[in-house]
Amino acid sequence: MAEVAVIVPTLRRPESLERALRSLFAQTGVADRVSAIVVVDNDPVGSAAATVEALRQSSPWVLTYVHAPRPGVATARNAGLAATDAPLIAFLDDDEAASSGWLAALLKAQADTGADAVFGPITGRAPDAVAWLKPWLEQFFGREGPERTGLIDHPFGCGNSLMVRSSALPGLAPFDAGADQAGGEDDALFAALAARGGRFGWAADAWVEEFAPAHRATLNYALARAFAYGQGPSQTAAAARDWPGVARWMAIGAAQTAVWGVVSAALTVIASPKRAEMYDRTARGIGKLFWMKGFEPRFYGARELARLEAAKV
Repeated sequence: MAEVAVIVPTLRRPESLERALRSLFAQTGVADRVSAIVVVDNDPVGSAAATVEALRQSSPWVLTYVHAPRPGVATARNAGLAATDAPLIAFLDDDEAASSGWLAALLKAQADTGADAVFGPITGRAPDAVAWLKPWLEQFFGREGPERTGLIDHPFGCGNSLMVRSSALPGLAPFDAGADQAGGEDDALFAALAARGGRFGWAADAWVEEFAPAHRATLNYALARAFAYGQGPSQTAAAARDWPGVARWMAIGAAQTAVWGVVSAALTVIASPKRAEMYDRTARGIGKLFWMKGFEPRFYGARELARLEAAKV
């Protein structure tokens, strides 16, 4: 029974998109369960169409191309959902490559746990990073979890996930398009799911690799992301008008900033490679403090498109 669709949002990454799609074509143990692979092209000029067309004959399943010309991660995910009626939805980002048993492991974990959203581990790859930063960056772009499949008490990001559409992805556009430029659309989605009593699961064998391109394999980029991750809890509490919760997260952020900031300074003096991890922790603490509008870093949508345009010049 074809019950799952895989959605792959993309924005001007033809080589990595091809790598992601070929990893999906190589999936095992799911031959009769995939209804479609849906590629959502978030480029206004539709640049991914040629890549999808060139790979169409290689796909063992229906390969659907969707053009979502307004750049934005939430808009892209919503457009992918609109293109399929599959009851189970898997997400793979265009900078990821799935192991051959990835989708089968996600499906089995969902069936075993009954979770509304299931996540899997990620191995980070940063081939262009400078030597002292590379170990930390690969950990930063990776994802670790329990050694065994089962229910977990918190969600992860959408990349490398499987969701039950009826419970985890309600409505026609479950991702908030207001998050198109800064991201965090999955944080809001999962906070709402948790508030409804939804359950989260972990698929220990659902491995993917995530490849950080050169412009992301830098300290500045990663720390901006860490700051944004730190903003998440405070912003989620603020969106729910949970002001005591906001105050609690800000207090935690102040403590993290003070403690890890001092450790960061000490490790910087001795040029320890471990200082990158302390910078990360400090940035997350600062993010909890400065969660308000106007402080959000811009990684997606129009900002990313502008960066790609500038890179062509």
